[in-house]
Amino acid sequence: MRSRLPKFSGQKSQALIEFALISPVLLLLLFGIVDIGRAVFYYDTMGHAAREGARTAVQAPDRLPTNADVLTTVVSQLAGIQASEPCPQGPISSATPPDNTAWVYVTEPTPPSTIEANPPMNAPGGEYSAAATGSCSAINPAARNAPLQVTIRFNLILITPVVAQATANHIVITATAIFKTEY
Repeated sequence: MRSRLPKFSGQKSQALIEFALISPVLLLLLFGIVDIGRAVFYYDTMGHAAREGARTAVQAPDRLPTNADVLTTVVSQLAGIQASEPCPQGPISSATPPDNTAWVYVTEPTPPSTIEANPPMNAPGGEYSAAATGSCSAINPAARNAPLQVTIRFNLILITPVVAQATANHIVITATAIFKTEY
C-alpha cells in the first residue's frame, strides 16, 4: 500500500519559510512601536513632573519651599525614575544624564550657560543664600513674584537595536515649566 500525502503539504512548508523570513521585520516594527510609545509616555510624564515641581517651588501654603521640596515632588511624579539635582540653580548642563535617570534644575526663566556668582532670584524662597560652589551657580532665594523655571532632563535608553542605533542609543527628553512665586 502506498501512503498518500495530503494535497497541500508543500504549501505548509512554504508558509513556514515565508513566516521565518518576515517575522524579524515584524518583530522589529513591533518593538520600534513600543520604544516610540515609551518615549511619548516619558515625554508626557516629564512635562507633568516639571509643572508639579514648579507649582511646589512657587507656592507657600504654611512655609517657604526648598529645592528638596521640589525634588521630592518631581520624584513622586516620575513613576519610578531616578532623579537628582547635580546643580540645582544651574547652569543647565549639556551633558547627558546617566541611563534612565533625570536631572532637575530650578533656575531663572532664561538660565545662563555659565556659573553665576550673584544670580537673580532663582531658588525657592526657603533656601539660604549661598555662594557659587564648584561648577554650580549661587543660591539666591526667590521673592516678590519672581519667575522660577523647573527643568527636567531625562536620558531614555531604547530597547530596539535598530531604533537605538538610529538615535545614538538614547534620547534626551527635556521638560520645562515656568511659574511666578506666590510669596
